[in-house]
Amino acid sequence: MEYVYAALILNEADEEINEDNLTDVLEAAGVDVEESRVKALVAALEDVDIEEAVEQAAAAPVPASGGAAAPAEGDADDEADEADEAEEAEADDDGDDDDDEDDEASGEGLGELFG
Repeated sequence: MEYVYAALILNEADEEINEDNLTDVLEAAGVDVEESRVKALVAALEDVDIEEAVEQAAAAPVPASGGAAAPAEGDADDEADEADEAEEAEADDDGDDDDDEDDEASGEGLGELFG
């Protein structure tokens, strides 16, 4: 998830989302950067208008049950899903079950609090 956050930071700062910039942000945050994950995310975001994707996500209705909002339709969501899948596949390839505990400790599970 921190890879996506780094891309959002670069977008907000009007910086190009490329491998070098993404790696610099992640390293500055103290993340142990995996080059393959960086490449996968940069490739997945290549044709995505992040501003539009964020606006669509913000405008998505929240179900009355308090569950997570339904994803907006479009290529941006498909690309973001592919990036998430690529990131998960890389995590699975590592074979580290300890990563789940580290992710929870680093706040990656915070999305559950807001969904």
